[in-house]
Amino acid sequence: MDLLPALRERAQETEDARRVPDESIKALEEAGLFRLLQPARYGGHEAEPLTLFTAVRAIASACGSTGWVASVVGVHPWQVALFPAQAQEEVWGEDPNTRLSSSYAPTGRATLVEGGYRLSGRWSFSSGCDHATWVLLGGIVRDADGNQVDFCTFLLPISDYTIDDVWDTVGLRGTGSNDIVVDDVFVPAHRALSFADTSRCRCPGHEVNPAPTYRLPFGSVFSYAITTPIIGMATGAYEAHVGYMQERVRASYAKAKAAEDPHSQVRIGDAASEIDAAWLQLEHNMGALMRHATAGERIPMALRLQVRRDQVRGTGRAISAIDSLFENSGGRVLKSGTPIQRFWRDAHAGRLHAINDPERALAMYGAATMGLPVQDALV
Repeated sequence: MDLLPALRERAQETEDARRVPDESIKALEEAGLFRLLQPARYGGHEAEPLTLFTAVRAIASACGSTGWVASVVGVHPWQVALFPAQAQEEVWGEDPNTRLSSSYAPTGRATLVEGGYRLSGRWSFSSGCDHATWVLLGGIVRDADGNQVDFCTFLLPISDYTIDDVWDTVGLRGTGSNDIVVDDVFVPAHRALSFADTSRCRCPGHEVNPAPTYRLPFGSVFSYAITTPIIGMATGAYEAHVGYMQERVRASYAKAKAAEDPHSQVRIGDAASEIDAAWLQLEHNMGALMRHATAGERIPMALRLQVRRDQVRGTGRAISAIDSLFENSGGRVLKSGTPIQRFWRDAHAGRLHAINDPERALAMYGAATMGLPVQDALV
């Protein structure tokens, strides 16, 4: 990708600013990244998710924060395509380049009222929100008596929320993952999407967007949107480490060339295998999902659970590879501005995302294998 050198050069600037620079967002927009999963009826490409993920991996190998924002902002058009047609028109009707951020944890309050919902609260970790004019927020819906009646994603324009600049972290510093604050806003019914519908892969948007790419489970697509940039960071760390080791001379070992150290060579081989395994499982699983969707078949729960299993293991493999390379790099890479330590910090920050909880995903897979029931909105 022609824009990778510029993104690599801006990586430190991105971290220092705590947000992706406008120039980088503009470059991604001009490259068509944010329209890859957007419906063709609004100027999008209706591409398969793997197309987006392949681009994201490359972007994250240049700058982890930019790759993270590219992935989560880039996947949102896919979910908007599942909303009722009226909501899609409100988002893209006047400007097909509209971008959205998100925060799905149901930390706010949603109350069922006539014609829609009243929404209030604070949502954290909304990556790329400074570059978006709409937001997707998760919320548990309760009726007037306080009974839980649904779990939805709500779609709000920027006029209905404020951004609280709180993002100051040791990793993914450049993602601008600030808080979204909503104060008793009315959300019309057509701008809410039930997780029950996304779990069944039967959403209102299918009436106008029948392409197979929109027939995939939310839990499969969104989870890999989180793991993919981490695999990209591992790829970038690997490339940076190999380049560094080819030039490194170890003064404490009689000025031996690091590239000739067999222990270093083993670490490089092991890391390369872990990264390849993570990516190959992603490719395999996305291909299997698309084959079912293209054939108009119901996607088996066993495959959906396999996707989540391999997704958390993919994150784990990428982290393992980065850790091994980082440990093998020597103290000089601790200096601020070096790419290896930045990839190490960014990847570990991404690992903390709730979708990367390995015990939860692996337990679900194991339970289903034993014939036990599994219910989770993110499968």
